[in-house]
Amino acid sequence: MFNPMLSVSKEIPEKYLKMSTEELEQHIQSIKDELGDRLFMPTHHYQKDEVVQFADITGDSLELARICKENTAAEYFVFNGVHFMAETADILTDDHQDIYLPDLSAGCSMADMANITQALHGYDVLTQEFNLDILPLTYVNSTAAIKKFVGEHGGSCVTSGNAKSVVDWALKQGKVILFLPDQHLGRNTAYDLGIPLEQMAV
Repeated sequence: MFNPMLSVSKEIPEKYLKMSTEELEQHIQSIKDELGDRLFMPTHHYQKDEVVQFADITGDSLELARICKENTAAEYFVFNGVHFMAETADILTDDHQDIYLPDLSAGCSMADMANITQALHGYDVLTQEFNLDILPLTYVNSTAAIKKFVGEHGGSCVTSGNAKSVVDWALKQGKVILFLPDQHLGRNTAYDLGIPLEQMAV
């Protein structure tokens, strides 16, 4: 279950603000020592050194989510990344494992480009007003709500590594592709597969 934070407080508790860097580091390490294998801290490689020093593993977002899936010993995952990364890890891990995101405001500008309300409205307009048969695809850098929408409509989630094969599969379905949220990945991939730019709309 995805627990964005242990508490939803928007402020850091006063006691932590009064601690020195050394005291904070000792406190974190003592928690890690106490929980042992029950706690796992996947950390995106763009994090600061002060965070990375406590990482159990570093990597990119999808790689870290897959590593979380393989970790059956941990009960608690403190995902040092952004919101969609923690959501992806939650999708892949078991129900008894909890995913925590230390900073609820940690967003991703790419994922934020695909707002679920706008995506649903756009889908309704394209299917109902323009009578298009839509197959949605989404880049992995998207929210769980967008991934759910895509899955419910027969689409797929893509990575930069498999985008060409997934878009090729989608084109063979004979439907109009709605690609979220990265227009450049969608357009460049379709263009590489022979779709002229004038047949694409943003």
